[in-house]
Amino acid sequence: MKLFLLRPKPIQPDIVPNPWSPWFDKAFGHVIRAPSEEAAREYAHNLDGDENTECSTIPAPWKDPEYSTCVELTPAGEPGVIITDFYSA
Repeated sequence: MKLFLLRPKPIQPDIVPNPWSPWFDKAFGHVIRAPSEEAAREYAHNLDGDENTECSTIPAPWKDPEYSTCVELTPAGEPGVIITDFYSA
């Protein structure tokens, strides 16, 4: 099995609508164990918040590489935090 980090891509001003706007009631990151990127994206899609339902023109932003990244995590690299996803109101 592999570990994947999924995050929203920064949305360019010319890409409308933004599935992560407004920012509340949405998922902004997942670390998922799966055999492939496709499987990881499917898990993320099923763990979503309102980013799938609020924006019907983008029915699956976690499955769409235009809207989200999916990077395999490996043990290589510097020590440190992999993800802290904090939004305050």
